[in-house]
Amino acid sequence: MAFSTGDGDGPMADINIIPLADVMLVLLIIFMVTALKPEKPIDIDLPQRSVDPPDSPVDPPEPIRLRIDGANQIYWNDSPVPVSALRNMMESEVQRDPTNQPTLEIDASQDSDYGVLAKVLAEAKNAQMLKIGFIKS
Repeated sequence: MAFSTGDGDGPMADINIIPLADVMLVLLIIFMVTALKPEKPIDIDLPQRSVDPPDSPVDPPEPIRLRIDGANQIYWNDSPVPVSALRNMMESEVQRDPTNQPTLEIDASQDSDYGVLAKVLAEAKNAQMLKIGFIKS
């Protein structure tokens, strides 16, 4: 159903949007194709189903509470210890049961130096401690 204004001899005043729609569809297809191509693959380690689960779960050991106060003194379960003794203490905890390590809960005061905390974390890494958490008291 076409409408005309006048006798049809003059120039047409309507805009032809067909070429514009064609260009837009081509651009849409180009963007869709380029957006679907991943640039780098992402490796994800998903948990695998166990064929024979363990019979009884082992209770986790009691966590180790390591506190650093404002004077940069380190406390291992409320007992003061020097930084030099931390690695031996951590290694002995890891060697007790390497598969079921205790959690190292670190409570650092806001007034303590970051360097002391960095030394504690380095000692924990060197002692192969896997479970490290930060708590705020």
